[in-house]
Amino acid sequence: MSDVSELCQVLLAVVSKKFLRAEKMKIGDLARKTGCKVVTIRYYEKEGLLPEPERTEGNYRLYGKNDLERLQFIMHCRKHGLKPDEIKKLLAFKDAPQGDCTWVSELINTHIKEIDAQIASLEHLKQHLNQLRQRCAGGQSGEHCGIMHSLNNLSQCCLSCARCSPKPGRRMKQPQQAE
Repeated sequence: MSDVSELCQVLLAVVSKKFLRAEKMKIGDLARKTGCKVVTIRYYEKEGLLPEPERTEGNYRLYGKNDLERLQFIMHCRKHGLKPDEIKKLLAFKDAPQGDCTWVSELINTHIKEIDAQIASLEHLKQHLNQLRQRCAGGQSGEHCGIMHSLNNLSQCCLSCARCSPKPGRRMKQPQQAE
């Protein structure tokens, strides 16, 4: 009777372990389910956005439903332009939602203002590009191209605009060299 009881306990332990593991997924499975790259998942772990996962005997990472939901939350935040440190604060609030959420609204308002500034800057750049495009309709040699002439003459270029001029001490981005 003792042997049967022990055998049942061993069988139950094996079945339970396999059942629990069936609910778990490896990093590649998590990546496929969320559309997030494996390297990004590892980065989120390193940054503390995702908890350290369980490991198999072979040292493979194992993730569960909570990890999947947390990663989806992180990805949703990233799609809305939130930075990792901001997401970390949101996750802490999500995990322990005590206190007033006014700061969450203020965080989003800050991002809205940043986006408004970016849109205004892009609209301004678009105006300059439209003006530049009007300087040449094509069909000219390089030395007679109005666009090339304007780009060569700072007073006719958008950089002469006070809004577009680089601020003192601020370096302009250098174009990347083609290899």
